[in-house]
Amino acid sequence: MTIEMPQSFWLYFTFFVLLLVDGLWCMLATRNLVRILIGLEILMKSVTFFLIAAGYLSGRMALAQALVVTVIVIEVVVVVVVAGIILGFYRKHDSLDVGNTRRMKG
Repeated sequence: MTIEMPQSFWLYFTFFVLLLVDGLWCMLATRNLVRILIGLEILMKSVTFFLIAAGYLSGRMALAQALVVTVIVIEVVVVVVVAGIILGFYRKHDSLDVGNTRRMKG
């Protein structure tokens, strides 16, 4: 028993995977904390896009919208906390380089 996926599914899935890989690459390829935060944002946007596409293709847009609102709220909280940590790190070390975390004590 096979389930046929519409042509648009593969287009959405390809876009989702490209955003996911781009976000992961942005997080792993740099040592700058702000760029890591931007990569995290791209990663979260790809998850949001995937939820919207899955809801549209399955016909459950109400559930998808509820999940997207939940993901957006969680994303905002995570970004604010991480931005605060980055700001504190910058004030303490005058640098945004991850390599300076070795100097931290505590």
